Amino acid sequence: MGWVKTRVDQDGNVRYMALFRDRRGRKRSAGTFRSERQAERAWQRAERDQEAGRIGDPSRARQPLRTYVEQDWFPNHQIEATTREGYRYALNKYILPELGSLRIGDVLPLDLREWIKRLQETPGVNPPTIVKCKLIVDAIFTTAVNDQIVPFHPGKGVKTPPVATRPRRIIAAPDYERIHDALPDDLLRLLVETDVESGLRWGELTELRMKDLDLATGILTVSRAVVQLTAKARPDGRRFVVKDYPKDKEWRRLRLARHIVLKIAEHAVAHSLGPDDLIFFMPDQSEARRYRRPEVLPDPETLGWTEPNDKGRTYRHGTTSAYGAGKCRCRPCKDAVSTYRAERRAAGKDSPRTPRQVDTDGHIGRDWFRNNAWLPALAKAGLGFHVTPHGLRHAHASWLLAGGADLQVVKERLGHASITTTEKYLHTLPHADESALDALDNIRGIRSAPTTPDLGEVIATHSPDVPAVSSATTSRMPSAAPASGPPDLAAVIAGLDPDMARNLLAGLLMQAQRPAAS
Repeated sequence: MGWVKTRVDQDGNVRYMALFRDRRGRKRSAGTFRSERQAERAWQRAERDQEAGRIGDPSRARQPLRTYVEQDWFPNHQIEATTREGYRYALNKYILPELGSLRIGDVLPLDLREWIKRLQETPGVNPPTIVKCKLIVDAIFTTAVNDQIVPFHPGKGVKTPPVATRPRRIIAAPDYERIHDALPDDLLRLLVETDVESGLRWGELTELRMKDLDLATGILTVSRAVVQLTAKARPDGRRFVVKDYPKDKEWRRLRLARHIVLKIAEHAVAHSLGPDDLIFFMPDQSEARRYRRPEVLPDPETLGWTEPNDKGRTYRHGTTSAYGAGKCRCRPCKDAVSTYRAERRAAGKDSPRTPRQVDTDGHIGRDWFRNNAWLPALAKAGLGFHVTPHGLRHAHASWLLAGGADLQVVKERLGHASITTTEKYLHTLPHADESALDALDNIRGIRSAPTTPDLGEVIATHSPDVPAVSSATTSRMPSAAPASGPPDLAAVIAGLDPDMARNLLAGLLMQAQRPAAS
């Protein structure tokens, strides 16, 4: 029970303090007032509010879901900083606008099923997003049930749309070499080679410091990871936050090949790296890389017209009007505006814009690496399919298993919590099912193959970017079929889309260069 304490301030005025005890028996103040009656009401109100948090209080179920999420659940929910970013976006975009106004105790399974149905009908919302939103709602109500705010969990039994598991496309070693050679400098090439040799996650790779690598034994200790946060979620304004543990919350050790250890050691000497220095640091951005516009711009009369704007007007490409009023961002329109601004700066009418600098504490940002190094290297390599930097981790696991490494060793090397995750990398390389096809041939026999002319001539004609092949290789290709058999290979390739033709030829080369079964 609370009480009122009288005190006199410096001016001789009498004031009344409302006091009460919290659940732990500690004395608390509910405020200071001019009258004793106000103070009495204050400590009584404070005790009622305190009782409202006790088990079984029905008034807590009458609060809106938004109030519970914003005041109780989200601030106190223990999740990683990057996960918190994703939760915040999903709450603001998909969950609270639809469910936030409902009383938390009034939310029924029917409400959640109707909400999921509306999400399915919303353009741009795919099944993985719906599953993620449902997981967040389930976490909210799990906590609410544990806090005895609601009597049951309305999410139980509520289904989400199925999410198809797509097979991983693992790059082959020659594809990796083409990407590696297309990277702009030695630092980024060493980063990518270390990634494919170690299978580290991006946050683990870019937080590596020289003290983590034992140059004598080649043992690498993975004990930290760095995460990159958006502006809204940055504590103390920091863009990069270093965690004292990797994703699986357990340190791990793995051994690197001697050649990559020597390259890292040479890199450390060249850049005078100390034990606490990052191995892979942000390249110098003092000289910003800028696009160089052509000296002679194309004639707008030859470029055609833009799409109609909101007023139905169109403009010729390659003009400042198309860029401004037409909202066109094609390269000729950008070049036209760039030339216009350069002419104004040269005439002293405008000041040059300060080059943009990357906000970093030395870590290499994921977005910067993707846009300035990885995507240009992919375009230059011309693989014909997309690969993400995380695909190097997939390649590392698949190459190890295909080469005969023990499954448990690969699991520990990658830091997987479950061996089931590691098993997903079995049989992921393009020739993994070759034994199954050989078994089928043993039963059915060798089926007729397309007529195969000189493979080198076909490649030179239809896909000159595919490496040349020797006559010894072409001799292992299937022999020509009778005239009544399948169509001629050259005719098939000539009729295919260029990317499809290149993939077909690459597959034929892979099959031809593989040693024959004994």
